[in-house]
Amino acid sequence: MSSSNELNSISKWQKVFLECHGLGIDFLTVALKWFNPLAHTLAAHQNRAGRPIVVAINGCQGSGKTTITDYLRTLLVEEHGQNAVALSLDDFYLTRAEREALATSTHPLLATRGVPGTHDIQLLQRTLTQALDAKSCKSIAIPRFDKATDDRRSITEWDSITAPVQIIFLEGWCLGATPEPPDKLSRPHNDLERYEDPDGMWRHYSNEVLRQEFQPLYELVHQWVMLRAPSFDCVFDWRREQERKLAATLAPEQAALLMNDDQLQKFVQHYERITNNCIEELSNKVNHLFLLNKERQVTAYRQR
Repeated sequence: MSSSNELNSISKWQKVFLECHGLGIDFLTVALKWFNPLAHTLAAHQNRAGRPIVVAINGCQGSGKTTITDYLRTLLVEEHGQNAVALSLDDFYLTRAEREALATSTHPLLATRGVPGTHDIQLLQRTLTQALDAKSCKSIAIPRFDKATDDRRSITEWDSITAPVQIIFLEGWCLGATPEPPDKLSRPHNDLERYEDPDGMWRHYSNEVLRQEFQPLYELVHQWVMLRAPSFDCVFDWRREQERKLAATLAPEQAALLMNDDQLQKFVQHYERITNNCIEELSNKVNHLFLLNKERQVTAYRQR
C-alpha cells in the first residue's frame, strides 16, 4: 500500500482510523506485517480464556504506543467483533492540585506529572476491576487528562465504556517497571537528579510507589507488550514531535501552554531513569517485544 489510489481498496474503518490519526496509507503496510498478527494472537488468547483480559503496552514517550494501541483495539472491534477498549496510564495522573499538595508535603519534583507517585493507581485499579467483571453490564466512567492545562478534566468530560468487555488495553510509559536496588538509586542519573534531588528523596519515593502500588496493579495484567526504543537518546526527538502534533490540534491560546524545547529537555529527564530501567530489564520479561530503530520503525519481533 503506497499510493493514494489504494485508499479505495481499504475498509471504511481503516480510512477513518488513518484520518483520525493523521497517518498515511503506508502505516497500514507496517501494521499488517507487525500488528495484525498480534491482534489475532490476543483474540485467540481471550477466546481460550473465556473471560476479559488486560493487555499492558509499554513504550517510552513518543514511541507510538497510543496509536498502536488504538489500532489494535479498532481491529479487534471491527474484524473480530470483540468489545475491546483502550485505557492510558496518562489519564490517571493525579490532579494538578493533588500533585501540588504532594510537592509541598513530600518533594517539589512531584508537582510534575510523570513518575510513579504522580498517578492515582487506586482509581486505575477500580476501573480495571470493574471492566474485568464479566457479569457486569453497567457503564464505567473513564477519566481523561488534559496535557495542555496539565490537569484532569472535569468528570462531565470523562468518557465511558460499557461492560462486559473482552480485551482491555492499558498503555503507559512506565508500565512493567520494577523497583531498583538502593545502590542504583544513590547515583544521580542526570542533571535533574543531581541538582534538584541531591539527597535522592524524590527517586526513592517514586521507587517505593513502584514497589507498593504498581506491583499489585501488574497482577491484573494477562499479556505484556513492549515497543522498545534503541536508547533513551530518542526520547527527546520523539516527544518533541508528539508535542508539535498536539499543538496542531489546539487553539492558539491552548497551544501556547505546551512546552518549548528547553522545558521539554528538562521534562524528559524526569522519565530517564525508569525508561532506561525498562529498556534494560523489561525486554526479557514481556510476552510480545517489538524492537524499534531511531526512526520508530519496527525492525524485529520476539514472542515469549
